[in-house]
Amino acid sequence: MSSSFFIKKADYPKTAKKGKNTPVAKRKNDGDSGDKSKGKAKKLNSKYNEEISSDSETESSGVSKKRQSNAEIEYDETPQEKKLRLAKVYLDQLKDEEENKAEEESFETDLIAGRLQEEVLEQRGKLQRFIAKDLIPPDASEIRVLRGHKLPITCLVVSPDDKCIFSASKDCSIIKWDVESGKKLHTMAGGRKGTEDRHVGHTTHILCMSISSDGKYLASGDMNKLILIWEAETCKHLYKFTGHKGPVSGLSFRKGSHDLYSCSHDRSVKVWNVDENAYVETLFGHQDAITGLDCLSRERCVTAGGRDRTVRVWKIAEESQLVFHGHEGSIDCIQLINEEHMITGADDGSVSLWSVNKKKPLSTVKRAHGCHGDAGLEQPHWVAAVAALQNSDTVASGASGCSHNSKVQLWKCGQYYRGLEPLFSVPVSGFVNSLKFSSSGQFLVAGVGQEHRLGRWWRLKEAKNGIYIIPLKRKPQEEEAKLAE
Repeated sequence: MSSSFFIKKADYPKTAKKGKNTPVAKRKNDGDSGDKSKGKAKKLNSKYNEEISSDSETESSGVSKKRQSNAEIEYDETPQEKKLRLAKVYLDQLKDEEENKAEEESFETDLIAGRLQEEVLEQRGKLQRFIAKDLIPPDASEIRVLRGHKLPITCLVVSPDDKCIFSASKDCSIIKWDVESGKKLHTMAGGRKGTEDRHVGHTTHILCMSISSDGKYLASGDMNKLILIWEAETCKHLYKFTGHKGPVSGLSFRKGSHDLYSCSHDRSVKVWNVDENAYVETLFGHQDAITGLDCLSRERCVTAGGRDRTVRVWKIAEESQLVFHGHEGSIDCIQLINEEHMITGADDGSVSLWSVNKKKPLSTVKRAHGCHGDAGLEQPHWVAAVAALQNSDTVASGASGCSHNSKVQLWKCGQYYRGLEPLFSVPVSGFVNSLKFSSSGQFLVAGVGQEHRLGRWWRLKEAKNGIYIIPLKRKPQEEEAKLAE
């Protein structure tokens, strides 16, 4: 259609112009009746009708030329041109996709790089998240207390997903609690001495517990030198480890594995493999009963040596140990903050912050929980429990002493762990025998009893045995913005 239009345009005579149709009309009405003249008129008439249009026809043809010209641009392309055009479109699409993909990969790379950097800092013990500055004291009404044990709570652990708490007591039982509802999920009941053969649970005071980082295994140790292994999900009893010659006072699973470290009043540290239900080795070095133990992901653990007044770092693979001195009294509790720093508490009332690279504490707060007694005979409150929010600047300590002055104290670690500053305290009633932060840092759990977990030197009748769930509240964002300004 378009090709014929352009062919006709090419055959137009140069003299054919708009308004030259008058002579054609005259010739058309010519009165000559001769055959030759009629034939000639017909030929002329035919010629001019074919080649010359009226004004209206010329105008419409101009519009039609534009339309057909557009049609030529739209449709009149060779197969090669079409292929080229489609190829360009396809290349543009590929370019856009590659740019989007590159942006996504760059974002993912940045995230991965950030995580890797955090992991490297964590492994080196240099990761310190600054959380303490945002914490504010909770209202008394926001602190929940769970009661279920008949005798003092001695130890507790929080599951890795923060959904459950396991608490143990001098009543020989272990209770699994639901954090959200505060209800008991399961009780691993204890029994009386002499019923070990007929009873799967403990038959004496439980002193320590640990849960594996994947939440699969729970380990508990007691005064009767035994370590029991449980399936954390179902609370089913799995194994019994024997070998210690004194009460088992500390347990800790190595992070990312099922290797278990234990310590005892027999002054030894033992290594076990729970998957294989196997004993691995024994380490010696402390000169008195070991009172506490902790470990993270490295193949090593740290211990508190009680009245030998030493803290030790055990390098398992190298079969060596580092010895640290600093407290003036019995060191009764210890916790790693990260791979390079730890916190300890002692019966001289002090709390100390350590680096594994220095033999003396980086910082010590004496009489961290105040004193009790008459003037001139004042004695500091015994620090019986410490806890650390891993890889952060926030730690906590719990004191034992008078029921009217017992409390959980939160502390802020200075930059590079060079100091300890008090944040706020939470009053409780009784001996604070165990402290644990949740993995998320949303709450702190305290195990409180009428007696100290390691003995019965004195008893607080006014106190009640219970588990305190303390929320770690943050400052509102508006308040943070004002402080920043």
